[in-house]
Amino acid sequence: MRIAVTGAAGMLGTDLMARLSGAHEVIGLDLPQRIESHVVAQVIAPVDSNKISFRACDILDEINTREFVAKIAPDWVIHCAAFTNVDGCEKEPEKAFRLNAEGTRNVAKGAWGAKAKMLYVSTDYVYDGKKSEPYVETDGTGPLNVYGQSKLKGEMEVLNILPDALIVRTSWLFGKNGPNFIEAILAQVGKKDELSVVSDQVGSPTYTVDLSDALARLIEVDASGVFHAANEGYCSWFQYAREILRLYGADGINVKPMTTEELGRPALRPAYSVLSKEKYKRTTRHNMRHWEEALKDYLIHREVSIK
Repeated sequence: MRIAVTGAAGMLGTDLMARLSGAHEVIGLDLPQRIESHVVAQVIAPVDSNKISFRACDILDEINTREFVAKIAPDWVIHCAAFTNVDGCEKEPEKAFRLNAEGTRNVAKGAWGAKAKMLYVSTDYVYDGKKSEPYVETDGTGPLNVYGQSKLKGEMEVLNILPDALIVRTSWLFGKNGPNFIEAILAQVGKKDELSVVSDQVGSPTYTVDLSDALARLIEVDASGVFHAANEGYCSWFQYAREILRLYGADGINVKPMTTEELGRPALRPAYSVLSKEKYKRTTRHNMRHWEEALKDYLIHREVSIK
């Protein structure tokens, strides 16, 4: 298949391009300044360069986006581009809705015009976090912050234009090609003897390598509708931080639990946003690995890349 990926130079987009290029022709779309030689080289290095290419495209430009998608004539458009800084979205709500809703609408129009199928990557933050068991795809939404609201609006824009589109909600992403919680914690090693980390938010850390595989599997079985995809298991940010430091061998740092209220971030977060993956498992006949196993893999490859 020919597949177009927006946000191709981002954390998820980079791993997704690599995963898809093994069996498909992949065209990455991103802002001109993000598609530079070092970014392209980083993506192309481990894959077949004959199956991967990049095009500069600003999804906020509706005409340009529609023309680009039409010219590419893809079978699928996977929309990863987004404003994902949760507190940043709270501070700049207009920018959040412009990128996550209007930009998404432009991509959906492009897919519609090209008669392509579309996959939109969404978030666990569309839920209010009041459940005490994993959210299923049919649960009602109720985002607590601008980021979640803008991503939910993006879902609506896609389904309004492409009723048979594929929406995949995921959670707590980490990957080697972007800033993430793991690197934020490890940056404190050797600098601090004690860290305070939120213990009253629970979710599932998800490795972008594993999510990329899940997205590929869903399009390869021609899935449509709303799905959840995240690594198995769940934890609080506090438990997550302790496991990161334990696996890294930095047990000397004392990690103390704190509440969300004590942290005082601009955006509210759901207290519980664990996602049920049963629908994904039934559809793909595949189980994503546990987040702890994914974390070990990330740390191993991180050390290799540093050396």
